[in-house]
Amino acid sequence: MKTFRKGRELGAVALVSFLLACAFACASSFLLACAFACASRAQETLRGESGDVKVTEVTPNVLVFATRTGNVVASAGPDGALLIGTPSADSTERISSELAKRTPSPVRYVVIAPEDPAQSEGDAGWRQRGAFVVMQEKALERLGGHVMGAPKPLSEQFVKLGVDRARISFSEVMSFDLNGEAVHMVKQKPGYSDADALVHFHVAKLLYWGEVFPGDGYPAIDTAHGGNLDGLVKMLDGWTNAGFHVVPARGEVTNGTGLKAFCDMVVAVRDRVKHLIEAGRTESDVIGEHPTADFDAKWGHGRVPPDTFVQEIYRELKADKGSW
Repeated sequence: MKTFRKGRELGAVALVSFLLACAFACASSFLLACAFACASRAQETLRGESGDVKVTEVTPNVLVFATRTGNVVASAGPDGALLIGTPSADSTERISSELAKRTPSPVRYVVIAPEDPAQSEGDAGWRQRGAFVVMQEKALERLGGHVMGAPKPLSEQFVKLGVDRARISFSEVMSFDLNGEAVHMVKQKPGYSDADALVHFHVAKLLYWGEVFPGDGYPAIDTAHGGNLDGLVKMLDGWTNAGFHVVPARGEVTNGTGLKAFCDMVVAVRDRVKHLIEAGRTESDVIGEHPTADFDAKWGHGRVPPDTFVQEIYRELKADKGSW
């Protein structure tokens, strides 16, 4: 009997030891996974009197600068630096200083993404620093560039900020091979506008579309320049693999899973508005139904208010009703 009891006690001790070992192993794995995730996107903040610029390191050579006006994706290395996004004028000094720590080359290429001209800060002062500054031609036209003849005067806003517009434009495709990375910018069918382009960092597996994926809220649709919601969804839909780093126009770097959540939200709201239109509801009725209600906590704090987003969808669907 004593032998049997002792055996049970030893068995219990062994079981407890086994469970503790499993718990430790799981905890260790979890902590290592967290550490790896943090290491893969290390962050720091560049302080300044006019505001902070947060830096997210996606890879040792690929960074994301979060400026006041939007995110800027950067490749920095022995070949110089490439910046793509919507930088603010007050971020240029700090970004320039950070790049100087990461590349011995003075070469700078800056691609300004399409955005609302009222929000734009032009080239953010990069041309004055000797950078080659580029925009998609349709977007540049809206800032007074890419014209057949004498350039138009700069806007009062640009003059006040002391910035310029891009002097170089591309139509369909632009590519950069630098710092061990292949970067392609490929014009897309209109989503946000007729100037949309996919930016793909192939080695880093990073994607950026500018305002097509705002990141901080509901999307704007520039219908005056060819934008449409269906095109926006189709543009993003094939890139929702969790293995991609996805940089929004503003906000935190996410992945394909985060992009899918955004697409699912847009489709869900669109379908709700469509059903209400089919039921004979007016624009004010549809807005009053608050079809975004369960998404507002996450997506309702960006540049586009929930009611404006619903109005955008309503008007686009009404205009295209014959194609349903």
